[in-house]
Amino acid sequence: MFSPWYRWSGRRAPEDNCCINVATYGPGGRFTMTDRGAAALRRSRRELHIGPSRMAWADGRLVIDIDEWAAPPLPGRVRGRVVVTPSALSGFAADLDSRGRHVWRPFAPVARIDVDLNRGWRWQGHGYLDGNFGTAALEADFRRWTWGRYPTGEGTAVFYDATRRDGGRLDLAMRFAPDGTACQVLAPPPARFGRTLWGLRRQTRADPGFRPRQIRSLLDAPFYARALVETRLEGELTQGVHEVLDLDRFASPLLMPMLALRVPRRRAWRHAGAVPGPA
Repeated sequence: MFSPWYRWSGRRAPEDNCCINVATYGPGGRFTMTDRGAAALRRSRRELHIGPSRMAWADGRLVIDIDEWAAPPLPGRVRGRVVVTPSALSGFAADLDSRGRHVWRPFAPVARIDVDLNRGWRWQGHGYLDGNFGTAALEADFRRWTWGRYPTGEGTAVFYDATRRDGGRLDLAMRFAPDGTACQVLAPPPARFGRTLWGLRRQTRADPGFRPRQIRSLLDAPFYARALVETRLEGELTQGVHEVLDLDRFASPLLMPMLALRVPRRRAWRHAGAVPGPA
């Protein structure tokens, strides 16, 4: 949905603009997001192939085999495997807008992740798997949103706050148990913390009087930022992933050439044995 090539194409054929985005952080961190054509896409009920990378469900685990090239300014190959093992799968889904054009599905809100990539990225920890689906461009229906996922002693807490183009708001607070049970709860009050390097305003949810803080910046772009953030929920101190997205900025046509540098287009890539087509 963030591909400049997809926007320039008029968004007519999503299968012709498919990507696998991989971002690693810390020393030697890399960012990969190669926009590929329809010939690079193969999918079935249990598997998804995009170019040389693939995802597949096997024995209750999502196995992600990665073989990508990182974008400038730090090019290089990113290869290896990531395995997400859900404690359970959740059937919960939520409409993000008033017309049902955007849906959020937290498939595995409580999970374990095992990472084994080249360049020394090997670790295990808390995992999470969700998906966003839509029939309209995000910037057509939203001005901005923030999202936060925080592990707790009883599972995972997720907060989804958005300002819609129609003037409405989304204020969704969820708790997920290890068995996949979803429970909508009363959201703690919003709490602001420091702006990003690009000046994006940020807030998350926290106990009254507590001020969240950024532990580590993970990704900082003009319209989007991801960070490790510490907050307190019902007396429990927790660190989780926080995201902020400014769709007003993203809608600017001036941003697209900048994005194209980070999202290169490789339309002609084909799986072995694929029927030749126009490049």
